[in-house]
Amino acid sequence: MELSFWEKDTFLSNIDVIIVGSGIVGLNAALYLREQSPLLKIVVVERGPLPSGASTKNAGFACFGSMSELLDDVALNGEDAMLALVEKRWKGLLQLREKLGDSHIDFQQLGGHEVFGNDDAASYSNCAEQLDKYNLALKDVIGDPEVFRLSDNLIKKQGLREFNHLILNRFEGQIHTGKMMERLFQLAQSQNITFLNGIKISSFEEAANTVQIHTDNGWVLKARKALVCTNGFTGQLFPELDVIPARNQVLISTPIQGLKMKGSFHYNKGYVYFRNVYDRILLGGGRNLFLREETTDAFGLTDDIQAFLEDFLKTHLMPENSNCAIDMRWSGILGIGDKKSPIITRYSDHIYTAVRLGGMGVAIGILVGREGAELLYENM
Repeated sequence: MELSFWEKDTFLSNIDVIIVGSGIVGLNAALYLREQSPLLKIVVVERGPLPSGASTKNAGFACFGSMSELLDDVALNGEDAMLALVEKRWKGLLQLREKLGDSHIDFQQLGGHEVFGNDDAASYSNCAEQLDKYNLALKDVIGDPEVFRLSDNLIKKQGLREFNHLILNRFEGQIHTGKMMERLFQLAQSQNITFLNGIKISSFEEAANTVQIHTDNGWVLKARKALVCTNGFTGQLFPELDVIPARNQVLISTPIQGLKMKGSFHYNKGYVYFRNVYDRILLGGGRNLFLREETTDAFGLTDDIQAFLEDFLKTHLMPENSNCAIDMRWSGILGIGDKKSPIITRYSDHIYTAVRLGGMGVAIGILVGREGAELLYENM
């Protein structure tokens, strides 16, 4: 599609910064740059009509780590690294709530619940044995001496079945990610930030003082700097970076009268997750059962995972004698890697990256966007 003179002379001229990706990272980066300078021309480029990765497709968990996840992090990277990661997530959640307001994101601190079944006896025993130790370790991070609590009594109260144990994280919560992104868009639009949707980028080319961004529709966008915030799709642009796409499939039920479940829930080290959305059940995950197939940046649903989720819903979550049905199904693309830390880097003279959120976009997206924008702005 050819551009007119008018389009090129307004929307695409004299751009200071192009941000690739309009998810939580990209929008927070744009807002930070606007705070630094009211004069910068900032353009956010998005491949889809809406954010295309996980920002509006995730489960809306305001979480910083279940007990088993934190123990895995300690085993992989050591206790200091785990505590630093939890602190980053916790501060990110606090900043997100402060910046957007709890009412705008429908934040509810209903707790994060990790559940264990017959196959998880060893994992539960390990978590229970070390719970006091890590409550003490997290005291200075969270500001409370009892982050985690053994809470088997909540299994029946929450209307769950076929689980033996439950560990409650008292400080986790849930949000409405659609409302979160809607609020971020409102703030960005009020700050004179330009959006170009339906633009898929094919390649980058650097010149002396600019970066040229080539698109699939034949346009060439020019800017002084570019910040890439594409998370799970980063491999399409920079395959050498350690960002592995991970597809997660999700379903949500029709309304359930008298639903007892309230809060966010993790099972099987977070590979399965569920929560209430008003009076519905949202359930997702299971990619660990089919890792090869789900290591993809292609959206889609598979019969195997959908069958697993439906069976899990009926066996563990759905109230007995309920006649609820599946209302919607969708998938989202995460960006993971060998390390859980994001890649915030100066990729080249004019290109910067803020990617690989490791499934914790709600918690760290605001910080990753800010840090990527800070690094770019320092080199303007």
